[in-house]
Amino acid sequence: MSLLPKSVLIQIREVWADNLDQEFALIRDIVDAYPYIAMDTEFPGKFAHLWNRQVLHWQFNFQEFNPNEDLFANDSIELLRQSGVDFSKNIEKGIEAKRFGELLMSSGIVLNDNGYWVTFHSGYDFGYLLKLLTCQSLPDTQEGFFTMIHVYFLVLYDIKHLMKFCNSLHGGLNKLAELLEVERVGVCHQAGSENLLTSFAFRKLKENFFSVPLEKYSGVLYGLGVENRQNTN
Repeated sequence: MSLLPKSVLIQIREVWADNLDQEFALIRDIVDAYPYIAMDTEFPGKFAHLWNRQVLHWQFNFQEFNPNEDLFANDSIELLRQSGVDFSKNIEKGIEAKRFGELLMSSGIVLNDNGYWVTFHSGYDFGYLLKLLTCQSLPDTQEGFFTMIHVYFLVLYDIKHLMKFCNSLHGGLNKLAELLEVERVGVCHQAGSENLLTSFAFRKLKENFFSVPLEKYSGVLYGLGVENRQNTN
């Protein structure tokens, strides 16, 4: 079942080096009006975020990964290729990670008291994003990691964590979407499509299972820190 009227156009905007500044200018223009940010990464090379009520999404394509030089898992790379990822194009036309981090820092979607990040099982995603923002290695401890998370992403919800409080829900994002009767838009294992599915699932989850504000569930990532009752040191 779709959450949107049939007349609403869903757009996933592909971002490369040549239109990066233009697309970030658009993000800066709308971020105050549309504070929900759904984020997903497809390793290596794609990152997508920003969800607004006009259903506008960005998919950022990075240049750094080279399958001829870098280590990778064969099955993961083959899956991405089958999903339409063109690694040669990423190398040729993709975004430089450092430049992306600079623009993201000044975009208004991080360090923002009024921004809400929505993700699914996103420990690695936030690790990747923190490295883009800081150009530094990640902290050695979970405590240090979460300190950084709470500085840059003041309010975040990991749907996989929220599912623990919905007795009938289980599985990965595709299974959750099936249980919630949420339709996928776009190609599976493309960051833009995953991001869109995440945002729709969060909306449906919030409407159907939570009658109280979600603030007490904020800041927890599935499988890390307090989520699994482990010491963060």
